[in-house]
Amino acid sequence: MLTQYSGRLRLLAVHAHPDDESSKGAATLARYAAEGVDVLVATCTGGERGSVLNPALDRPEVRADLARIRRAEMAAAREILGVRQQFLGFLDSGMPGPDEPLPEDCFAAQPVEVAAAPLVALIREFRPHVVITYDETGGYPHPDHVMTHQVTVEAFAAAADPDRYPEAGEPWQAAKLYYHLALSRAWFQTLHDAMTERGVPSAMGELLAGWPDTPPALATTTRIACAEQFAVRDAALLAHATQVQPGVAFMAHPRSIEREVWPTEDYHLARCLVPTPCGGGQIETDLFDGLRPGEERG
Repeated sequence: MLTQYSGRLRLLAVHAHPDDESSKGAATLARYAAEGVDVLVATCTGGERGSVLNPALDRPEVRADLARIRRAEMAAAREILGVRQQFLGFLDSGMPGPDEPLPEDCFAAQPVEVAAAPLVALIREFRPHVVITYDETGGYPHPDHVMTHQVTVEAFAAAADPDRYPEAGEPWQAAKLYYHLALSRAWFQTLHDAMTERGVPSAMGELLAGWPDTPPALATTTRIACAEQFAVRDAALLAHATQVQPGVAFMAHPRSIEREVWPTEDYHLARCLVPTPCGGGQIETDLFDGLRPGEERG
């Protein structure tokens, strides 16, 4: 039987590295935090094996101190978003080449049941109503992103089972599990077309022309209106200064056009234990549909 929820709503977003929370769903987190939802970001790794993607900071002393710097960037970003954040304590896996093995000590090399244990404990302590993470592709094929999906799916189910991870606290059943649909082909195409129609130079055409032949995207079940939080999202992303070059890539398109043609962040509802509009084929506009006070609960 589903727990009858009461009190402050709680949202848990599970990400692979520092900066992922700011590039995928950050405006959603900022919106709900501003509305009084208790928002917690779980970051699986510290990003220690990441690259320095901002040429202005690609210096030996920065690369040598990257673990500390990325934690400091994460602290700044979470303050901007108005959320809490916790590292789960695993080491970044890096991005090995096709024939390169994973580092033995890294997150993606752990057995799923081992890697899920800290997240099970966090879910049981925080007791979220809604959990967000990546789909089975990881959003892109970084081993830590794929592992984050696997670990979150495991922890979502296991946290509710009193026979599993008995040392991790009292069981808790979250009601809904969502997958990000961020940075989709449709999003890039829509912005590229809108910019082209308005005579604004777009760098997205080359990216779209080389888009890999991947399976169709998951169905969009949920659209969260959050255009008013795009400035907060951008500020949080720029706080990850080693990972983001101002005015380049995601930071290059005009925000006025984005607000006009794609003012939402979109999700796929993967698990649901309460009645929602999705059950009738409608699009949700709230991650907490079915969970607000006064709404019927299953």
